Amino acid sequence: MNDITADGELNARDQLIEAASQIMRDGDQVDLSLSELSLRSGLNSALVKYYFGNKQGLMLALLERDMRNIVNSLDALLAKDFAPDEKLRVHIRAVIGTYFRFPYLNRLLMRMVRDAAPEVSRKIADDYLVPISKAYSRLIDEGVQKGLFRPIDPQLFYFTVTGAADRFFSARLVLHHCFGLSELTEQMRDDYADHTLDIIMPGLLVAKSGI
Repeated sequence: MNDITADGELNARDQLIEAASQIMRDGDQVDLSLSELSLRSGLNSALVKYYFGNKQGLMLALLERDMRNIVNSLDALLAKDFAPDEKLRVHIRAVIGTYFRFPYLNRLLMRMVRDAAPEVSRKIADDYLVPISKAYSRLIDEGVQKGLFRPIDPQLFYFTVTGAADRFFSARLVLHHCFGLSELTEQMRDDYADHTLDIIMPGLLVAKSGI
C-alpha cells in the first residue's frame, strides 16, 4: 500500500515506484534509466540506492506493489459467497483491468525471475505465482465439485488467463501499425474482457444437456 504524507502526497519511496511505473507504461518497456527516473519523479536518483539498494531493487518493489494487488484481490474473492464461475468471471475481469493499468507487468515478472539471484526468483514464485496457482486449484476444484466445471489443469489455466491478459495490452505497437489504434481505451478494455470471457468460460463450464 502506498504511504501518504500529511499533505496528501506520496512519500519519496512511493514517488520513485510510481515514476518507474509511468515510464514503463508510457514507453511500453521494462527498463528505465536513472536520469529519466529523476526527471519524471522530480527526485534525486541517489534515492534509488537509499531506498532500494539499486535499480533491480526498485523494479522488485514495483513488482511487489502490482502483483500484491492481484494476490490480495484473489484471496478476498475466494472468501466471498459467490458461485465459482462468477468468482472466475470477476477475477478475469480484474486481471485484465490490472494489465490495462500496468501493461509491463508480466514482462517485468519474467525479467525478474530470469535475471535475479536464485533466492530472489524463488521468493517471487513463492509470493505471487504459487498463491495464484493454489487459488486457481481451489476455484476449479470447487467448480468441479458443484458440477459447474470440467476438470482442467489449474497450472495451464493460469497460463491461459495470464497470456490472454498480457498479450493484448503489451502489443501496443502491433495495434498501432496493424489496426491504426493509437491508444488503448477503457471501452477497449471492457470489450476485450467480454471477449476473453466468451472464449475462456465455455471451455471450462460443463456443457448443458441437450446442447
